[in-house]
Amino acid sequence: MGIDAQSFVSGMALLGAGVAAIGCLGGGIGCGTAAGKAVEGVSRQPEARGTIISTMIIGAALSEATSIYALLVALLLLGRG
Repeated sequence: MGIDAQSFVSGMALLGAGVAAIGCLGGGIGCGTAAGKAVEGVSRQPEARGTIISTMIIGAALSEATSIYALLVALLLLGRG
């Protein structure tokens, strides 16, 4: 009932791909939080709308970049498995 090394590495790569895909959730949570706080900030200070929105877009872009990196790692590991 021995397991060969190739199937073990393949199984671990697929497991790692699943764990890395969980990192994509962070981007959705981050963008949702940023948008919610931006709406809250604009409702409190409508005159600062431009600054708030531009800062939110930069934060959302950084948050989405981490999701894209997690997706890339997951796809690379999935190709290895």
